[in-house]
Amino acid sequence: MKKKLGLTNFAALILLTVAVLAIPAASLQAEEDKPTGDVTAAVLSQDVWRGYELSRNSVVVQPSITVGYKGFSANLWGNLDTKPYSAADVSYPGTWNETDLTLSYSKTMGLFNVGGGYIYYSLAPLNRDAADRNDSQEIFATVSLNTLLSPTLTVYKEIDHYRNWYFLLGVSHVFELNKSVSLKLAATGSYLLSTDADTYPKYDSNAVATTDKFSNFHDGSVSACLPIKATDRITITPTISYIFPLSGDAKDEMKGLGLKGTALPSERDSSFLVGGVLASFSF
Repeated sequence: MKKKLGLTNFAALILLTVAVLAIPAASLQAEEDKPTGDVTAAVLSQDVWRGYELSRNSVVVQPSITVGYKGFSANLWGNLDTKPYSAADVSYPGTWNETDLTLSYSKTMGLFNVGGGYIYYSLAPLNRDAADRNDSQEIFATVSLNTLLSPTLTVYKEIDHYRNWYFLLGVSHVFELNKSVSLKLAATGSYLLSTDADTYPKYDSNAVATTDKFSNFHDGSVSACLPIKATDRITITPTISYIFPLSGDAKDEMKGLGLKGTALPSERDSSFLVGGVLASFSF
């Protein structure tokens, strides 16, 4: 689960990012290959992460920048909630409540694409009434097939506080409608395995934590996006996704860990329809 960033760790995060982004530039003196990258800004109707509701009734803005070189990449991503949710209906100004750093490496080996990396999550409390959380870190490994539907399996391991494994299987296909427009359809399914009942428990039907560990199928999603190439470097992408629980245990857990508000557990949402648009510039 994501958590709040401390000042010391935030400074380390920025320094590490600068160092990583500087590596490709230094290598250019001896290599003909050039680093690639993109800057993207997404405007979405809601922030939902692995089935957890992290915002409600507000637009979120999510900028990111990625730099890649010879299979290595560094990504810095953030989230701005334009109207943070309050169960007491208190009005808060827009809040920058998350900054994530991802470092990864990938390589093509015949029919397979393999890779792995590290993610540092920084997140403010899910709502103003929640207790502060510590920083969160994950390592991950991924493998995909260069074949029909591009099946991809990614395994994430939380290494900081919320001890769990998260297995994500995804498929996708792109239909080229013309030279400038394509349609991408995708679907994912996941399994969550907790290794610590104290930090990642199973929830009951009243969205109350139990003494058992969570171990079951978790969240699924289906999505469609329409990348439109405005120029060789600029792409505009309308997108829509439907996110839903894959098991009764997951439904209870999503209600227990998401935004609660004043609604009864049975009335809380566990399925979400999220839409928006992304604008990206590649270099």
